[in-house]
Amino acid sequence: MSAAAQLPDFSWDTVSRYMHVRKATAFSPEEVEYLATFPLITFEKTTGAREFGGTEAGTVQAAKAIKALNPHTKILYYRNILVHYSTYLANAQLAKIPGAFLADEKGNQKLVRKSVRAYDLSNPAVQSWWLTHAKQACRSPYIDGIFVDGNIKALEPSYLLGYVGKAKKQAVTEGYHRIMKQLRAEIGSESLILANIIRARFDNAGLEYIEPFDGSYTEGFEHAVAGMSREDYIAKGIAAVQSAARSGKIIAFTMTKGSYTDTDMDMEPSQSSSKEFASPVNRFTYALALFLICAERHSYFMFNDGYGVDNGRSMIWMKDIPEYRYPLGAPKGEATQEGYVYQREFQHASVMVDIKRETAEIIWKQVKQ
Repeated sequence: MSAAAQLPDFSWDTVSRYMHVRKATAFSPEEVEYLATFPLITFEKTTGAREFGGTEAGTVQAAKAIKALNPHTKILYYRNILVHYSTYLANAQLAKIPGAFLADEKGNQKLVRKSVRAYDLSNPAVQSWWLTHAKQACRSPYIDGIFVDGNIKALEPSYLLGYVGKAKKQAVTEGYHRIMKQLRAEIGSESLILANIIRARFDNAGLEYIEPFDGSYTEGFEHAVAGMSREDYIAKGIAAVQSAARSGKIIAFTMTKGSYTDTDMDMEPSQSSSKEFASPVNRFTYALALFLICAERHSYFMFNDGYGVDNGRSMIWMKDIPEYRYPLGAPKGEATQEGYVYQREFQHASVMVDIKRETAEIIWKQVKQ
């Protein structure tokens, strides 16, 4: 774990929050002011690319503007470990590496969602290129670390298996592990490393892979696979997040307004939530209650309807949600569990969530209900 001085600010006074966002043009002054209220931010892959010529410069420009208002905000640079995105200037060096991308037996390289290329991580030159890019990004005084995405795709044995075969996929996974083992040495102990790594699909829900990282983001929290029921999948995810958080890992707990889908990862039918919540407020309460059941110090919450905020695409972006201002207070203990029902007491709130029925209640003790 990185030194405490490098960790994001945290308080139990209210719900501590995370932001994960992308915008291809510059953020407006009002947006920068809003972003500067967050202790932890990841700027996604298209950030500033259209306005500043590439994601590298765009991320630095956004980070610089925020740091001018709040030097304590920790800002992470986004990099996918497997999926190739076109908005990075560093791609020019990648073009000089023979065999940089995976291909099927016909030579087709657009294997991800049948439209995007994937790195051949078994190629030592690709490993070196990825690590060099990460190191260069983290050299900026405005960047506090890196967010590593695509971990699940690199680790899941079945992903792209039909295109590249078992031997190549295994070699890609081994290449992934080599990169992750070297990443800390490359970017330095002062840089944070957050990963998209906790996922109940794995034997130990991703905890078996979390050691190189300072923490995990959550995605697909309700997206049951491998024959598991939705409630058992969520219960396994809750246990993993609780374990990681209690061990001191950062948790960027993210849930969406609608159900998560990733048909590129899983061809078989999933048991993601299809519940029609009575209102967006009910869905928000359910998501927040799940977070509070898991949260420890350096756990941060995000509820969104997509990461892109270009041209008003998000209906939640910069919207005021009263619960974020309500007094919370420290937890009085860990959550209790009876079947699929969890409860937890905080100094100023009582939380109950039923993951089978997908219902939740948060009683804010200092707020008139």
